Amino acid sequence: MDATRHIKGTTRLYGSVGDPVATVKSPELLNRLFCEQRVDAVCVPFRVKAGDLSAFVAGARTVRNLSGLLVTMPHKQEMLSFVDELHPTARQVGALNIIRCDDEGRWVGAMFDGVGCVLGMQWEGHPPANKSVLLVGAGGAGRAIAFAVADAGARSLTIFDIDERRADELARSVAAATGCATSFGAPDPRGHEIVINATALGMKPGDAMPVDPNRLEPGSTVVDIITTPDPTPLCRAALEHGCRTQGGRPMHEGQAVHALRFLGFDYLPEGKSLQDIGLPSLPANDAAPLKPKF
Repeated sequence: MDATRHIKGTTRLYGSVGDPVATVKSPELLNRLFCEQRVDAVCVPFRVKAGDLSAFVAGARTVRNLSGLLVTMPHKQEMLSFVDELHPTARQVGALNIIRCDDEGRWVGAMFDGVGCVLGMQWEGHPPANKSVLLVGAGGAGRAIAFAVADAGARSLTIFDIDERRADELARSVAAATGCATSFGAPDPRGHEIVINATALGMKPGDAMPVDPNRLEPGSTVVDIITTPDPTPLCRAALEHGCRTQGGRPMHEGQAVHALRFLGFDYLPEGKSLQDIGLPSLPANDAAPLKPKF
């Protein structure tokens, strides 16, 4: 069934907000789910530049059949200021990637990039428990992944970002919140069992590598959260150096499980299981009020 053929006056609207949006997978996933479950809803991408977010939100607040927004770069941190409530996942991380819009017009923001990444790693046989992890990138997704990897039992976590102050602040916050041995450090993959790229490097031709592939150690695992291209330049280089690799798809699928449950839908990727992983409950009402900017 075509995702657009059932649209009518009662259709609920979901959006994917970011810039760029050409590579986002969420509209395709949600529209397929809506068709399969015969939900009267549709998801469309909204390309919103960083400086236009306030104007977009002001307009979106007037759309009374808007039920949710999926938020991607570069808006994951700035969008915090435009929601009414924060789910604990967003409150801890200081960023969000999904908003549930209720019938009264209240927006509740949550962040499932981190737990989604860990769930994907577990599915792929790369659990971070008891591993030494290097994380490159301390932006919205990187922050979420840092807390989730530490919560999942990583033995140690080293965080690098070109903004050293941001990386150091994140390392201190993760250490205080989780007890994991977390520190700011260089993007040197030597001595790390898992290397995670949480930056956008690799999406555009000619991008620099997030780490020096010549320093990757055979047998280590390289996780790249980018979904396009697949495989990414980093993953291709890692394979040449004898590493195990994981692209962005497992993280995308893992966060979709959490995000769609938050929106009220039952979803599990084909062939995936939650057995022995222990997907935590997601209390919808445990939230802290925020005052919108506008």
